[in-house]
Amino acid sequence: MSRARLEAFSDGVMAVAITLLALDLAVPGPGHGPLFTQLGDRWPAFVAYLISFFTIGIIWVNHHQRILDVKVVDRTLLFLNLILLLFVVAIPFATATTAEYLTRGGADARLATLIYAIVFEGMGLAFALIFEWTMQPGHVYHPVPKELQRIMRARYSMGAVVYVAAIVVAFFSPVASFAIIGAVALYYVFEQTPRALRRERERSE
Repeated sequence: MSRARLEAFSDGVMAVAITLLALDLAVPGPGHGPLFTQLGDRWPAFVAYLISFFTIGIIWVNHHQRILDVKVVDRTLLFLNLILLLFVVAIPFATATTAEYLTRGGADARLATLIYAIVFEGMGLAFALIFEWTMQPGHVYHPVPKELQRIMRARYSMGAVVYVAAIVVAFFSPVASFAIIGAVALYYVFEQTPRALRRERERSE
């Protein structure tokens, strides 16, 4: 399979997943109180939408950056990519479930947030494995310089590590677990490691 076909398929799947997130953005409508109150009652849906939207968006950006540099697409990469997409496609379901049950408390809230955290953990692990595949000799046109390998590994695995914490916290405090997942998304929005890697490549060319 060509690199272009892999990227096109992945782009399509991510586009569908990120679009499905918006289906949960609804309010009961007229006859169910003031609109402002309805919007306030649905805050978990809007916050979960933002977290999931930016997380999928970040995955899309980073996936594009890594795949663009791939020299050869082999069977291992194809299956790692499928595992990544498996969890990306599950994000809309996990998002809707968390939005519905987060503020209800009890076992349902804990289970809903646990599902949300597990889906993000699976996605984070899959992407970390794809990155590790790109670190192998001969797989990419521009290998990560040795002096940046530790930083890059930490960057691409940090999310998976923090999501484990979110999974554990979900058993005790669904809202805190939800906040941890949101903090990861916020971190990656502003994280600057790819820019440092591009500068290093430009100096070496």
